[in-house]
Amino acid sequence: MRAVWRIVVLLILSSLSLQLYFAARIGLMRVVDPQSTTFQRSEMARLVREQGRITWTQTWRPYDAISDNLKRAVIASEDGNFVDHSGVEWDALKNAWKKNNQAQAKVDKIRQQAQERYDRAVARAKARGRAVPPPPTAATSATPKVIGGSTITQQLAKNLFLSSERNFLRKGEEFIITFMLEGLLGKERILTVYLNNVEWGEGVFGAQAASRHYFQVEAAQLSPLQAARLAVMLPAPKRFEQQPRSGYIMSRSGTIAARMGGAELP
Repeated sequence: MRAVWRIVVLLILSSLSLQLYFAARIGLMRVVDPQSTTFQRSEMARLVREQGRITWTQTWRPYDAISDNLKRAVIASEDGNFVDHSGVEWDALKNAWKKNNQAQAKVDKIRQQAQERYDRAVARAKARGRAVPPPPTAATSATPKVIGGSTITQQLAKNLFLSSERNFLRKGEEFIITFMLEGLLGKERILTVYLNNVEWGEGVFGAQAASRHYFQVEAAQLSPLQAARLAVMLPAPKRFEQQPRSGYIMSRSGTIAARMGGAELP
């Protein structure tokens, strides 16, 4: 029994030490710009494995050197209540959870129907002495479209310190780090760190790199429509980088541009 208690105590102390480490790192960010994030380092490793080299563009810009247009566009697109909430939008998470469960149920039904059709086709082929048809891989491997309900602060917490795994333990740690960020940094610093580290394409990180990559201008010079286009790309930057002027991006950016006037800055 004593051995069990020792393990429990060690686990508790390890968890507390980890939280103190995160808190110290976040506190340091009040005055020191973070040089990289966990997500960026994982991307760096992936690029080395796949391409044998690092394709990397990132240049830090202070809050006042980033266009207010981009700040408003990102808030309008990603987190409309950014200045008001304490880090987490519980209603948004609840809605996302509900929609994701519905999407999973729909995909499960499609998979089941495809498998049943295939089983019938196999039975008919065998009965007629014909070759068995190949399995319907497209339908049986379908995956649901996951909808996120994370705030800007939660996205930053994940990118700074956490892996891309989806489980309750990682989500719980994300909440803890989110509240640390809100308590230790404040909204303006959170937005500054976010805009300087968020991904905008393959090896393209931060507002300055994105501005140069897509529009050949400084981050401070982005127009409202340019800023809106960058904001629209955030959920899937690598995919949208392939078609930065696609119909979806241009249409959605018009919607975001119309919302920007109501986006409050910290």
